[in-house]
Amino acid sequence: MAKEFIVAIELGSSKVTGIAGQKNLDGSVNVLAVVKEDSSSFIRKGVVYNIDKTAQCLQGIVKKLENQLKQQIVQVYVGVGGQSIRGVRNVITKDLPAGTIVTDVMVDELVDANRTMDYADQVILDTAIQEYKVDSQYQQDPVGIQCTRLEGNYLNILQRKAFSKNFNKCFETAGIPIAEILNAPLALADAVLTEQERRSGCVLVDIGADTTTVSVFFKNILRHLAVIPLGGANITKDIATLQMEESDAEKMKLKYGSAYTENNDIDNNLKYSIDSERQVDSRRFIEIVEGRLEEIVENTWYQVPNEYCDKLLGGIILTGGGANMPNIERAFQSHTHIEKVRVAKAPIPAINGGNDDIKSKNAMMNTVLGLLIRGDMNCAGAEKDPNGNLFDTQTPANAPAGNNQRPARRASEIPPGVVQSEAEKQKAEEEARIKREEEERLQREKEEAEEAERERIRRENSTWNKFKKGVLSFSKKIMEDEE
Repeated sequence: MAKEFIVAIELGSSKVTGIAGQKNLDGSVNVLAVVKEDSSSFIRKGVVYNIDKTAQCLQGIVKKLENQLKQQIVQVYVGVGGQSIRGVRNVITKDLPAGTIVTDVMVDELVDANRTMDYADQVILDTAIQEYKVDSQYQQDPVGIQCTRLEGNYLNILQRKAFSKNFNKCFETAGIPIAEILNAPLALADAVLTEQERRSGCVLVDIGADTTTVSVFFKNILRHLAVIPLGGANITKDIATLQMEESDAEKMKLKYGSAYTENNDIDNNLKYSIDSERQVDSRRFIEIVEGRLEEIVENTWYQVPNEYCDKLLGGIILTGGGANMPNIERAFQSHTHIEKVRVAKAPIPAINGGNDDIKSKNAMMNTVLGLLIRGDMNCAGAEKDPNGNLFDTQTPANAPAGNNQRPARRASEIPPGVVQSEAEKQKAEEEARIKREEEERLQREKEEAEEAERERIRRENSTWNKFKKGVLSFSKKIMEDEE
């Protein structure tokens, strides 16, 4: 009998990772299959640049997963992130008649209005509600409060329209239905941050190959999101300036690299071997590595808004492949003066599986695992024919039907961390068009009624009308006198 499972795909700068797993009632996850493919030739800094190559890679990922699972995959969860996304604050206000009590409908209207904001060459992927201002007071939930002015404060996660189209086009070209597009930084945060860290204030730093993603949380709300175009690969490239191949530079980084070294601990006589004939002074090597890492740390800290710098009781949480460098916590403590720093090596829910990447718990799988944990719809299709019958495409009755399984939702109905699908965007645009046309119709009717009233008044006050009234009044008076 066909089993149910969830499939998630992460499009990273160095590799595309596909994973399939089952969620247990206690919140733990059993990983069933993992597949990785190099992506350095078609994805840069988390952004798709070659649609055809990316589509081919995605097809290969799904096929290999199906071979391991011996079952078809009918849809996948996928995360969006990388340098193309950023957070921008926005405010929507609504003036209300005196004595108005705020309702859910009013709040939803603000959310919908925010989602329909137009940014030049940008599209809104996700929105984090910050708080509502009810007259002069800030509230997390304004429903039921009486006011004359309601203000919604939002953090919109934007992506360039061209990159968003490329992203969706890849899956369309590959013929892979998307169950849901997820905000990758938020899915990662849900997986590795404790509730106490999010509530008391923290900075999540995901150090990838080409980018570093900075997410700031306070009172359980995402307050800021930024992506820095620097990552572990930049350190490797700097080491390669010692006249070596990047593959050799990567090996040296993994063997000798340290994020922080006390000056007194550096042996000026120690040399590191580049190859059988060449060596480099350990001090020079350390300066190269720490110089670039210091730049990453300083740029990370620069992204933390001033209003939250003194509110980070939860500290700094590091994750991603770059967080594996020895003494990385000490480097962040030294440059940010935040003492509470920890490395999230694995998601908080228990992850079970025999794959070496899962067992290693080296923080490199956290994002794709976060996507898997966030998934809640079955992605499994029919069992694959062991005889290799390519035409056996029958799916079980309980298998999901791709994007059609979940109906389109309004912006206010979409949960945090979920990117609005194309169908939902079209629905929102259609609803906005209908609402706009209705408002225009009502405005026209109002203007026509006002114009008719003005015309009536003009007729009543015209000279001819006054003359007629005078004649009628005079005639009436004569008739009364005769009587």
